[in-house]
Amino acid sequence: MHSTAPAGTDSPVAAKMSTLDRFLPLWIIGAMALGLVLGRLVPGVAETLDAVKVADVSLPIAIGLLVMMFPVLAKVRYNETGHVLADKKLMITSLAINWLAAPAFMFVLAWLFLPDLPEYRTGLIIVGLARCIAMVLIWNDLACGDREAAVVLVAINSVFQVLAFGLLGWFYLQWLPSLLGLPTTSSEFSFWAITLSVLVFLGIPLLAGFLTRTVGEKTKGRQWYEDRFLPKVGPWALYGLLFTIVVLFAFQGDEITSHPGNVARIALPLLVYFVVVFAAGMVIGKALNLGYEKTTTLAFTAAGNNFELAIAVAIGTYGVASGQALAGVVGPLIEVPILVALVYVALWVRPRFFPSAADQGVNRV
Repeated sequence: MHSTAPAGTDSPVAAKMSTLDRFLPLWIIGAMALGLVLGRLVPGVAETLDAVKVADVSLPIAIGLLVMMFPVLAKVRYNETGHVLADKKLMITSLAINWLAAPAFMFVLAWLFLPDLPEYRTGLIIVGLARCIAMVLIWNDLACGDREAAVVLVAINSVFQVLAFGLLGWFYLQWLPSLLGLPTTSSEFSFWAITLSVLVFLGIPLLAGFLTRTVGEKTKGRQWYEDRFLPKVGPWALYGLLFTIVVLFAFQGDEITSHPGNVARIALPLLVYFVVVFAAGMVIGKALNLGYEKTTTLAFTAAGNNFELAIAVAIGTYGVASGQALAGVVGPLIEVPILVALVYVALWVRPRFFPSAADQGVNRV
């Protein structure tokens, strides 16, 4: 639900979030701790969890990833894309930031901050390639962005990732480093492994979300679907995220506790990335006169990353105990608190730089 705060008033973000959303950073920390405890106290837990695989990912992690992706994709109104697609200024700008500028910026940050840690560097680059799809819808809504534009951009990014993620992975992990005289990834890197991971862990929930909405609206109507069905399945996205983190940290316990400094080094470039890309989106949207709602949507969809997909790709390509997977796991730990803080920033910016939006007072529900 959009804010109903009067113009110039930044209503408390936390008050508009469910208990699950409001304390998500705490739940993530708890999931990490539980995973570490399980990994240390339960003999053979890693081997057991890794015994059955789907697309080279352990079955429990595969289930967690699919569960967290489906509810968000079920929210997209796939039949209402015309007016957003017609806004060529927004579309071209979003595609340019998401698929040209942001991945290139993450590539630069990864090499600047982690020149001596190739596994973590590769994991960061993969995070940069995984564009917004899930939590960004929450941040956009809390910041009173354009909800319909957000879901359309998410849907487009989802389809684009299925089609192009593997090619971009090859470009940034092999071709470009080779061109610049930098080390490439190991010979185990597989273009097809990334493509398969994307098809399984993005293609399946995308298709399921589309079919669920189509069938649900036709049989029960949109009001029932959005007022009754979506609130019931929505929390499962976060349940799936927390379950996945528990399992991942059961695998990653030794690396995390043995090299906490490396975890901090992964976090720093992520912090720079989220803040700079968000600020660039806001400045560009303002310069293009997109208005507050679309500018905010542009900024959040540019800054937000699909860490679920990044984790899936890293695991499927490099293994569940790899440094690449650890870099993916660190992603949500940084993204969640930073983007919540950026919601406050957007609400502060609104009356000061977008007075016409602030003067409207109350937004649509």
